[in-house]
Amino acid sequence: MSIAVLIVDDSAVVREILTQMLATAPDIEVIGASPDPIFAMNRMKLRWPDVIVLDIEMPRMDGLTFLRKIMEERPTPVIICSSLTEKGARITLDAMSAGAVAVITKPTVNLKAFLQEAAKGLIQEVRDAAGARMGVVKRIAGGGAASPSAAGRDRLVPAPKLSADVVLEAPSGLEKYRTTERIIAIGTSTGGTQALEYLLPRLPATCPGIAVVQHMPEKFTASFAERLNGLCRVEVKEAKNGDRLIAGVALIAPGGKHLLVKRSGAQYVAEVKDGPLVSRHRPSVDVLFRSVAVCAGGNALGVIMTGMGDDGARTIAQDEESCVVFGMPAEAINHGGVDEVMSLEKITGTLAGIRG
Repeated sequence: MSIAVLIVDDSAVVREILTQMLATAPDIEVIGASPDPIFAMNRMKLRWPDVIVLDIEMPRMDGLTFLRKIMEERPTPVIICSSLTEKGARITLDAMSAGAVAVITKPTVNLKAFLQEAAKGLIQEVRDAAGARMGVVKRIAGGGAASPSAAGRDRLVPAPKLSADVVLEAPSGLEKYRTTERIIAIGTSTGGTQALEYLLPRLPATCPGIAVVQHMPEKFTASFAERLNGLCRVEVKEAKNGDRLIAGVALIAPGGKHLLVKRSGAQYVAEVKDGPLVSRHRPSVDVLFRSVAVCAGGNALGVIMTGMGDDGARTIAQDEESCVVFGMPAEAINHGGVDEVMSLEKITGTLAGIRG
């Protein structure tokens, strides 16, 4: 059975290109392309879509208001199609908080060429969104969480599936010595902003330093970190080179950059660097986790949470019931590197009990 998609965007060019792109997939059917939410609501009375691709700034009714109406009436996977701007990032985070499952960032120039280049990635985004568990989205969002993750250009443009070897060597063995300073590494993707906004505000200021990779495009991570910082007892900020991982601080990997942790004397510090996509992502969970294994070993605890794909593999895994998408935790479990599988609530309690 095909995935029914409704496109809602005031740009005729965007509607035309997205319709043509999605029509190339045999398992996707575009059931309509509306210039604003009012037209879309009338069309949805005839047939409710499985996935909605939604712009934010539109006439008569903005996309955020429309999204909230959808989530109240009949929760449906929504992919936000948003411009890659600082203003757009803030508005899109509000949309994610309201229940969107992903975001496609579109440039303000060369739009047609970008969308055509991104065709395969967009099709996969629609397929992923169709599999999102909206009951989990609504339940966790009701507890004060933002909703699932943003997917940017790295996700959309096809690329070779490289491993973390292209960024740093695998550890020859676990770190042989311990310090009193512990760290936590968290990796997440689709559903991750929702999970993080549930998890991080519930941690005490005494928890160990935290490094986070959330698959999210550039410009969005700074706004996301700022948003979390206003909700949390720990300090949350976008990571910069040389930032220390200390108790009560959570560092979010910048979109479009890899985040690594290195040892400097007895301290752990962040390294932010360019590099190729790893498991088709930048930042990559694999890269963060490997760097933590190299520099911290037994001093670190890793947590792999909700998301699509197989980026990241050696840690505690979030269970299927509490994931919006079980892809990454399932891969980590299948790789045999998971010590324990926990619900999001139990992960929160476990991390809250650790002192830095």
